[in-house]
Amino acid sequence: MKKVIEIKGMHCEHCRMTAEKALNEIPGVKAKVDFKKSQAVVSMDGDVPDEAFTKALEEFGYEAVSITMKKGLFA
Repeated sequence: MKKVIEIKGMHCEHCRMTAEKALNEIPGVKAKVDFKKSQAVVSMDGDVPDEAFTKALEEFGYEAVSITMKKGLFA
């Protein structure tokens, strides 16, 4: 299962790395953050509540604006 998280508050490459690290620390999650798109694509082994993503990002000063299921052939 994959989700796309729109992230507010990233201003540089260091922000991208920090947000990616925060998301990857959630058990069962593999995240890839794209600074230019202000979003992360996360793959999950199981069901991870959206609140886990929101909380992880908020701890570092970022905001999860929206969290949606990734749709498409390669989701």
